[in-house]
Amino acid sequence: MIFEEKNNLDSKATPEEAESAPEEVESTPQEVEATPEEAEATPEEVEATPEEVEATPEEAEATPEEVKTDSDREGSSLDEDSKDYSQVSIFGVKVGMSRIFLDEGDSDCPVTVIQAGPCYVTQLKSLDSDGYSSVQISYGDIKLKKATNSIKGHYKKADLEPMRLLREFRVESTDEFSVGDKITASCFSEGDLVKVKGRSIGRGFAGHMKRHGFGGGRASHGKNSVMRKAGSIGAGSDPSRVWKGTRMAGRMGFDNVSIKNLSVVKVDAEKNLIYVRGSVPGANKGLVFITK
Repeated sequence: MIFEEKNNLDSKATPEEAESAPEEVESTPQEVEATPEEAEATPEEVEATPEEVEATPEEAEATPEEVKTDSDREGSSLDEDSKDYSQVSIFGVKVGMSRIFLDEGDSDCPVTVIQAGPCYVTQLKSLDSDGYSSVQISYGDIKLKKATNSIKGHYKKADLEPMRLLREFRVESTDEFSVGDKITASCFSEGDLVKVKGRSIGRGFAGHMKRHGFGGGRASHGKNSVMRKAGSIGAGSDPSRVWKGTRMAGRMGFDNVSIKNLSVVKVDAEKNLIYVRGSVPGANKGLVFITK
């Protein structure tokens, strides 16, 4: 009986569920009917996608412009530093010697590598105000506390920080220059003839044979201990003195030496390197002054 009542209850509830079932079934088409609306909305989204796709080429077109802008900036910065001066000078540091192969390796030449600049124009002197035309340049970093007030005031006129070295070079006209200009290795080009000034290597106190190339005395025919002697230094009582400039033993080297008409073989503007044909006075890491 219990089972029968349960079955009856289930059987009675079944029609109610059956009645409610159509409602659910009816509600289903509503959702199905809403689906076309979503389907209609979907093409709009699909239509919006080509717009984004169309916008992408614009971004792709904008990208090379940005790349060009960066290259243009780099090129413009090099162009600003690479002014072609007819007359210019620059400080540099001797790096060392090497050799470069030319004519596709058929020939080579010895070169001296010089790290040139950067230098800055601190003052311009004209024929009217100073009696001659020249350009003053500065080079080398220095601590601000080591600069005197007069040096600070001098650099303040040029709107520059105090630097270690100051030097000027003569020019025919200062129209090509302006205060604050930056002078780098790019101001030079291959084939230029330059003059290089530097301090020769110091040798200390040297004898007359090493210093002046004397040959010494004879080593035979009864000569004793005269092989490396200087010999006579002049007459006796007539002058009663030694003539100025007589070549004798003394301190050798560490002199200001200039070498003219050295040709520029190569210029590395990015690293500020100048390759000069031949040797340059001074030791490695020594200061030099190059004039075109």
